[in-house]
Amino acid sequence: MNNPLPGLPALDRCAVMGVVNVTPDSFSDGGLWLDPAAAVRHGLDLVAKGADLVDVGGESTRPGAQRVTEEEEIRRVLPVVRELAAAGVVVSVDTMRASVAEQAVAAGARLINDVSGGLADPAMAEVVAATGAPFVVMHWRGQSADMDSLAVYRDVVADVVAELAARTGALLAAGVKEEQLILDPGLGFAKTSEHNWALLGRLDALTALGRPVLVAASRKRFLGTLLANPETGEPRPARQRDDATAAVSVLSARAGAWAVRVHDVAGTADAVRVVAAWQRAAQRG
Repeated sequence: MNNPLPGLPALDRCAVMGVVNVTPDSFSDGGLWLDPAAAVRHGLDLVAKGADLVDVGGESTRPGAQRVTEEEEIRRVLPVVRELAAAGVVVSVDTMRASVAEQAVAAGARLINDVSGGLADPAMAEVVAATGAPFVVMHWRGQSADMDSLAVYRDVVADVVAELAARTGALLAAGVKEEQLILDPGLGFAKTSEHNWALLGRLDALTALGRPVLVAASRKRFLGTLLANPETGEPRPARQRDDATAAVSVLSARAGAWAVRVHDVAGTADAVRVVAAWQRAAQRG
């Protein structure tokens, strides 16, 4: 089911990536895990609940977010990466900075998850090539403070596929190996709700590029919009979107996603295992 990726365990089902935001301002859990010890405990708890890997980030990328300094991001992230890796957790580092990625891999991270796909920091491709770590190439058009104004497409599926293909081509030309690359459609990043649903409905267009696909829909705004209060029109609060997230996880796994990135692991961990069992039974048929 999943393409082999260097340094990561091979699974016969969609992987579950748990989220640890070491930030004060992330959209759904900002401040909960800002203390490094609390973040480490949370990461271990996610693994106990079924996460296959844990994504540690020190900079919020919610719409409108302002960037933190490199020094602050390193201060937040490295102790958590180091402790989780020492405990045997498969750690991903969520960063747009090459320096943070390089130090995190040296501290034990096994995957680099860059929401800019290497565009925010020109040095990222060199670091990815040098470390040999798997690299998430997310579709990205600009920083969080400006992303809403960039959500203009002729055909969102065709445009995202073309832009991701061009980005992977640039990374390969810079020395990154194809076996390192994972694709992410960038749900919520310069995308309207309609754009997000269109991309989810056509994940086959992304998997057709021949690389593993990561789906990161967890608790995002478009789910809150879908589940808005019918009387007031108020979006469903972020922390009340986990059932909807699990539903997206099921459909993503069924559509061939390599992994789903989620805040609430337990429901999705159960869900992807059900999908895998269902698919095996169907194949035995």
